[in-house]
Amino acid sequence: MLNAHNITVMFSGEDLFSGISFKLIAGDRIGLVGKNGAGKSTLLKIIANEQEYDKGTIALEKELKIGFLKQDIEFEKGRTVLQEAYQAFEEIVTIEKKLEQVNTELAERTDYESDYYSKLIHDLDEFQNRYELLGGYNYQGNTEKILKGLGFKEIDFNNLTETFSGGWRMRIELAKLLLQNNDILLLDEPTNHLDIESIIWFENFLKGFTGAIMMVSHDRMFLDNVTNRTIEISLGQIYDFKRAYSGYLVLRGEIKEKQLQSQKNQAKEIQRTEQLISKFRAKANKASMAQSLIKKLNKIERIEVDIDDNAVMKVRFPISINPGKVVFEIENLSKNYDEKQVLTNVNLRIERNSKLAFVGQNGQGKTTLAKIMVGEIPFKGQCKLGHNVQIGYFAQNQVDYLDGEKTVLQTMEDAATDSNRLKVRDMLGAFLFGGDASDKKVKVLSGGERNRLAICKMLLMPFNVLIMDEPTNHLDIASKNVLKKALHDYEGTLILVSHDRDFLQGLTSRIYEFKDQKIKEYLGDINYYLETHNLENMREAEKKFNLKKKAVKTQNPKLKNQNHQAIKNLKKKINAIENKISRLEKEIISLDVELSKDFEQASKREDFFKTYQGKKDQMKFLEQNWENLHEDIEKLELVNS
Repeated sequence: MLNAHNITVMFSGEDLFSGISFKLIAGDRIGLVGKNGAGKSTLLKIIANEQEYDKGTIALEKELKIGFLKQDIEFEKGRTVLQEAYQAFEEIVTIEKKLEQVNTELAERTDYESDYYSKLIHDLDEFQNRYELLGGYNYQGNTEKILKGLGFKEIDFNNLTETFSGGWRMRIELAKLLLQNNDILLLDEPTNHLDIESIIWFENFLKGFTGAIMMVSHDRMFLDNVTNRTIEISLGQIYDFKRAYSGYLVLRGEIKEKQLQSQKNQAKEIQRTEQLISKFRAKANKASMAQSLIKKLNKIERIEVDIDDNAVMKVRFPISINPGKVVFEIENLSKNYDEKQVLTNVNLRIERNSKLAFVGQNGQGKTTLAKIMVGEIPFKGQCKLGHNVQIGYFAQNQVDYLDGEKTVLQTMEDAATDSNRLKVRDMLGAFLFGGDASDKKVKVLSGGERNRLAICKMLLMPFNVLIMDEPTNHLDIASKNVLKKALHDYEGTLILVSHDRDFLQGLTSRIYEFKDQKIKEYLGDINYYLETHNLENMREAEKKFNLKKKAVKTQNPKLKNQNHQAIKNLKKKINAIENKISRLEKEIISLDVELSKDFEQASKREDFFKTYQGKKDQMKFLEQNWENLHEDIEKLELVNS
């Protein structure tokens, strides 16, 4: 499908990566991993033909369709969710408009024997065939199915895209991508704005995708569940393994261990040879042997060990002062945005040193409650802070508060106090912004680098309660592991809003699910919540089944007989319609034969095309009626079963 050979990209005279080569074939699901700033997003842009490269070649199969999900997207204002999603079907939508125009003209014109009327009939036939070939009769249903899978509800479909948050707009873009029948999908951190339920749905969708996928993701569990190949970009080179992420880590370690052993054995062999050369050089009769050994030594290809970029940030969250036993007391809290009610009469008590997570679908109030707790937005009810509570808050859009024109150092110095200003450079070094990196402008940093800077900046203020809203977005896996360790060791109160299952594992001891304006407590970690969640869904299904059985048992026998009679009557109607459809099909075929044999002669007949179109319209009406009757029978049979 795609062959990249010796690709080199340079920034400011230095190689971002150099001479990298790889192939993509159908069925590949590649996880593209590496540290923030290694060039992962750049490589996706190059494959999508959105960025140039300095050296190398990329060969593609003819008519290959590539879909690219970027981190930053822009929508045209004034479109509803459905209208925007339908942009995935550009040709179908165009043909729909043409069909509408042709049908309008046919309905208005009466010059049935004219050449123009014949042309309209011909155009109509061509458009209908093309429309059917492209899946025109199914695309609306498929669109709604994908949107629902990504968390949208039917009531959202006709709302304007600009009324949704960036995360929901990202889902619309993802829906468009999944509907386009691309051969290659390029996904740049696709799970960043998806909740846990949507991620699980998305995983199942990608498993069934038959083309090639290359994705940048820092969600280890997502990578393990979806990918079958891992490409790591490290220090300008790539390492390609046919393993999902966890398997790749094991294999990479084994290969490096073998390289080290082989290098050690080779070094011993070289040392022995050099000793022999020194020994033979001293003897005139052994000089030729010494020269032979020198030539042999020069031909040896030195074994090199893969160099790892092991630099990671150093994070520690110290507690400022010890707070009171209860840090938050929430009573009868409600919050709405205009007509949309988000939270209703929520009650929550959070004690000192608790570690808990807020989970649930997007839009259910997780971020809203976090903002209320830090005093950022108004609400109804009570939210009392405990004694000596000092809050450290990492907002979901924390990076938006960073000034792109400032340097990394200026950003920190402007937020520092007199007591910690002298520590700023040491703090930046701990977060991998040492040396010249501190002079970079914020606007040139990658998403993960900006996240690191935001966390570093947060540490300038003292706190004993830490609230973090999606802190892992854009962070590479190494940085996430460091952050997780720091949060695990943190001795204060921790409240996490996150969709990252791997990150949450073993980190919190209590889960709060946000759903239908309420919150529900689960006394366990994320694994316990997911297991319980699935069990509850099964119980709901069982409950509905039992209710249905109960309804059947208590059903009136007289009503059951009436339903049987109704089914018989409907079947008679279906038989009559099927006979009519069969007769019409023969008549339409006969007219088609006339047209194909002698178009001019047939078109001269009075009302020929009017009759022809009338029969097609009647056929359409009968087919729809046939479907409706079958649906009625299914409903009655379900009740009687």
